[in-house]
Amino acid sequence: MKCGANIRLLDCTIRDGGLMNNHLFGDDIVKAVYSACIEAGIDYMEIGYINSRRIFSPDEHGAWKYCREDDIRRIVGENETPLKLSAMADAEKSDYREDILPRDQSVLDMIRVAAYIHQIPLALDMIKDAHDKGYETTINLMAVSIVDDRELDEALELLARSEVGTIYVVDSFGALSSEQTQFLLKKYLSYAEPSGKQVGMHAHNNQQLAFANTIEAIKLKANMLDASIAGLGRGAGNCAMELLVGFLHNPQFHLRPILHCIQQCIEPLQEELKWGFGVPYMLTGLLNQHPYAAIQFNDGDDRGDIVKFFDAINEEEHLATKYLA
Repeated sequence: MKCGANIRLLDCTIRDGGLMNNHLFGDDIVKAVYSACIEAGIDYMEIGYINSRRIFSPDEHGAWKYCREDDIRRIVGENETPLKLSAMADAEKSDYREDILPRDQSVLDMIRVAAYIHQIPLALDMIKDAHDKGYETTINLMAVSIVDDRELDEALELLARSEVGTIYVVDSFGALSSEQTQFLLKKYLSYAEPSGKQVGMHAHNNQQLAFANTIEAIKLKANMLDASIAGLGRGAGNCAMELLVGFLHNPQFHLRPILHCIQQCIEPLQEELKWGFGVPYMLTGLLNQHPYAAIQFNDGDDRGDIVKFFDAINEEEHLATKYLA
């Protein structure tokens, strides 16, 4: 399948993958991902979060939790390449007015705001702040699989009137089926397209559907697609960049640099970070639950006892127990 030139890929390896190690990546890993993105023709690299040092202690988190300008420039210099750089600011976890510099003082090109449905008023202010500072902007509306239609419609109506450039469907829990993905993409596009905005897709792989759901998004003309190298991301991980690049058959994108980065830098992290599909993540995806419980289980003494984990997360999920047991 050869897809149109309007498809843009964003690599979220360091930002999303950093949720598995408190963003304690060494400079060598970040530079390797940066170089791979350039050589592979990827459009954007999300280098981390711009989150608060008051909330997240620098004693426990690495530089990519904060994306201070000196740290970014230590990796990319002036970034005199076609690759655009982005960072994510979480609603209620970011000192965005102070920590996000004016665009002409930063090597970043895009600010991505992440917010839950109840945080939309704050997210709108964050979007305006970033837009007024000169950045491209996106909104990642999280945990959409547990948002009811009325609330979602109200949020999308507000976002369609905002300064945001791209509105993302985010399958935070890896819970969406292809039919649900189609429904949400059509809904998002119905609000975004009349106001000249784009729609993006950010998928998690709890049910091994991240790649398939990203393809569904492409078919429905979403044109901002998130992926990570070897799927490195929180819990079950994300849509794998190598799968997406291979699928698109777009001469802009090149697979070999991604494979080189996997071989040299990402695969050696697997034993330490333990991301990717596994039964505990599958269960949280099936039950439309945050994967935090599965992450804790995989780090605990009972890891491997998946029946015990299944029983534990089902204690208050009687309906789910009825059809899954």
